[in-house]
Amino acid sequence: MNSTRFGPILDGTATRFRLYAPDAGHVSVEIDGAAPKAMDKAGDGFFTAAIDGLNAGTRYRFRIGEGEGAVAVPDPASRGQAEDADGWSLTAAPVAMSAGGVPRPWHEAVIAEVHVGTATPEGTFRALIERLDHYRDAGFTVIELMPVADFPGRRNWGYDGVLLYAPDTAYGTPDDLRALIDAAHERGLGVMLDVVYNHFGPSGNYLPLYGKSFFREDIHTPWGPAIDLENPIVRAFFTENAAYWLADFGFDGLRFDAVHALATGGAETFLREIAAACRAVRPDAWLVLENHDNIAGWLTREEHLFTAQWNDDWHHAFHVLGSGERTGYYAPYARDAVASAGRALAEGFVFQGEPYPGEGGHPRGTPCADLAPDAFVSFVQNHDHIGNRPLGDRLAGTLAPERLAFLRFVLMLSPEIPLLFQGEEALLPTPFPFFCDFEGELADAVRKGRRSEFADFFDAHGESFPDPLSEATFLAAKLKPEDMRTPQARAELDAFHRLAEQRRRLVWPLTASPYRGSELSRTGEALRVAWHYGAGTLVMVLNGGKERVRIDPQTTFSGMPAGASIGGVIHEAEGQLTLDPFAAALWSLARA
Repeated sequence: MNSTRFGPILDGTATRFRLYAPDAGHVSVEIDGAAPKAMDKAGDGFFTAAIDGLNAGTRYRFRIGEGEGAVAVPDPASRGQAEDADGWSLTAAPVAMSAGGVPRPWHEAVIAEVHVGTATPEGTFRALIERLDHYRDAGFTVIELMPVADFPGRRNWGYDGVLLYAPDTAYGTPDDLRALIDAAHERGLGVMLDVVYNHFGPSGNYLPLYGKSFFREDIHTPWGPAIDLENPIVRAFFTENAAYWLADFGFDGLRFDAVHALATGGAETFLREIAAACRAVRPDAWLVLENHDNIAGWLTREEHLFTAQWNDDWHHAFHVLGSGERTGYYAPYARDAVASAGRALAEGFVFQGEPYPGEGGHPRGTPCADLAPDAFVSFVQNHDHIGNRPLGDRLAGTLAPERLAFLRFVLMLSPEIPLLFQGEEALLPTPFPFFCDFEGELADAVRKGRRSEFADFFDAHGESFPDPLSEATFLAAKLKPEDMRTPQARAELDAFHRLAEQRRRLVWPLTASPYRGSELSRTGEALRVAWHYGAGTLVMVLNGGKERVRIDPQTTFSGMPAGASIGGVIHEAEGQLTLDPFAAALWSLARA
């Protein structure tokens, strides 16, 4: 990546260091064991210096200011740290652009969301390699890693990263991460990475010390001053980072966290630039948004910007159907959960410009019915919707088996892209509470903030509330291989594998062809959805209500069994069906 402006590069026999520090009067680079070397101003707020004869793995850091008042800081574009995020940065050997490519088309994605630190007892990249056969054999085709950028401390969800180019040392080295991706590709698994560009973590971010123009003090976000995306150099820091993960490591795609929280002008320009930068490296990269604003224009195939978006609307609607919870952010979907679920299945977003009750009635979303279903990533659970509960509890620990089976059936056999959180394939009840490893006042603030967020629960059940700073909370989230070997887990894993095989057989042949639109009808609490493709039509009928429903599927199925079904599905004469509560069926009708 010859256009790189951030981080050290090898220039002949010299290593050239660069730091964007527009507010610093003096900057030096310090090699461990040697005197600091003053850096030259190079324009646009950058300082540079070249040092001969350095090997890969050399420790270095920058010093802002002179004399006793100088402050030592890590390289914000460090490719790897010697220890933690606030310590020495390490020089890296040049890396050829990865030859790895997307191993399969996007419509065949079945995603396992994975947190490296808890997916195995060891919590490392190398240990995760040993689990790849499990994910492949279960029926997954893509592993999506929660953020791995260097964060302070020994444990974190990953959304408090501060050195965005450096894989966290708690998980292993950059070469360990490359080995994980290579091993996944050898097994036919794609690998995605979750990246966070809407904020830096609250500890270990030294950019305000020497680069105040990175931020807008007059625009506040839940994490502090907003990142200033009107500054082209700031935008370049992130666009180069996104391209770096694809080029230097061989990731097949990226998921961009909470782009609706990009709070300054320049956000639209930034999203277009970041898509272009990624596609310049890997034209077919899977680029997925998390965007509460539900803007369909980012997902149109004509512009070739982003591939898909996480669809929280799908989750909220089906969570209400399955669990009966109706408060908090589920309330807007609980007014008519069946209608919400139907629209999520047939069109994608539930809110497409209608007033959103949770935001004072302001309109949310844009029309999206013309988008193909694979523009949406759907899920029954993910890290947020488990970890943002007081106990970090999963549905597998509380929901009746028939409801769990119903939700998983609809997720796996509708044509949206399915995502499951680690262990969900075996319906493990392992919690995933929020955890981090801060110290001092920040630790106290996080603890108090978490308790105030769930004040009612804490007042009633404070003794069971997980302490986010406790190592025990982190350890409780770790998956144990023996949990996958219990009779119940093996049975659930077999059931998931059958659904994955049914998806391959019934869904993929159609979704490989052009999308032609959908139809939705309702009988009582039951839904019929038909998705039309060039190669044929998928038809799903489902009953998420509490009463048996008799439904006309509006096409002739006499003498033809369902391609797949769950729960009580009774075939009657002349194409009539009776669906028990939490029953569903799917047909795949190839075009003659």
